[in-house]
Formats: sequence, structure tokens, C-alpha cells
Amino acid sequence: MSDVDRRSEPARTAGRTPSSDDAGALASYIRSVPDFPKPGIVFRDITPLLASREGLKLAIDGLVDATRDLRPDVVIGPEARGFLLGPALARDLGAGFVLARKPGVLPHETVRADYSLEYGADSLELHADAFGPGARVLVHDDLLATGGTAQALCELVGRLGGEVVGCAFLIELAFLDGRERLAPHETRALITYDAE
Repeated sequence: MSDVDRRSEPARTAGRTPSSDDAGALASYIRSVPDFPKPGIVFRDITPLLASREGLKLAIDGLVDATRDLRPDVVIGPEARGFLLGPALARDLGAGFVLARKPGVLPHETVRADYSLEYGADSLELHADAFGPGARVLVHDDLLATGGTAQALCELVGRLGGEVVGCAFLIELAFLDGRERLAPHETRALITYDAE
């Protein structure tokens, strides 16, 4: 339930976090799995964090502290990992939560964005009435890699007349340059893995 990294270097913390001690503690919950899903890849597994009462609290509190100043009306998260922390983040920010789903899953009129990933292509859909024009929207996912998913979410927000106030991630794989792909949107991550 995380994503991949090509190297096994230690994490550094980035963005706005409650404290460096909390951010370091948060990184300690991330399990690195070498050679998964294929040789040369290090999988960043967040399941130990989700299973830990303390780790989960650190993650949600850290994301809230990192994004409170953005004052979103809505947090949007993609299927399925954006659903893990997104609703709790929205609740603590006093915002609503919007689901971005795979095509054909949402039951009402939708808008769609296609995007490329490190290993292929995919699509996401939102209900066409998910939020009104002018809504302040925070894009959230567990991990920022190449930025394709988050960029698609930003596109969908724009198509519905919303304003992307920022993008927030638990983990960023900085060497894949996803942050640059999301520019000029404000991008914040609690844990960042750099290339060596």
C-alpha cells in the first residue's frame, strides 16, 4: 500500500511537519521491501504505519499540520490509496472528501481524465457535481512518484471550476520529479526519498 523507489537510501523529511522528531518517527513506520515488484525496485510499504495507532495518528496529524494554512473546502483522493488517509485529513481540516474512482464505478454523470504512470496508463473519474465552481480543493494521495495521478486530479478539479490550493502526500520519491510535473501547484510531503 505504498509505491516504489529505485534506491534504498534513508528517508528525509520535507515540507511542513509538526516537528523533525515526529517526522523521523513517521519514517520509521515505512517498511522498505527490496526487489518488489521486480528486481531493482524498493517498495515503500505503509501497511505497518496504518496498523500502528501511533503511526496512523502521526501521519494524519502531520498532514493536517502541513496543509491547514491552505484552507480547503474539499480534499480529493484517488482510488484506492488516496482513500486511506484522505477522509480523516478532510475531517480534521473541516472539509469534505471527494472520491476519484476508476472508470465505470461512479453511478452518476462523471468527468474523466486519462494519465500516464511509470508503468503504463490509467484513468480517473469524478462525479460532475462533486463540488461547485470556486471550491478550494486539496489534492491528496499516499505517495508522489512521477505525478501522473495527481496531475490528473488537478485537471479534473479545473474542469469542474475548482481551485487547486495544494497537493499533499505522505511520501515523495523526489528523484522521479513528480513535484515539477505538478508545478505551479504548492506540493507538500511528510517524508521524501532522494536519489543517492
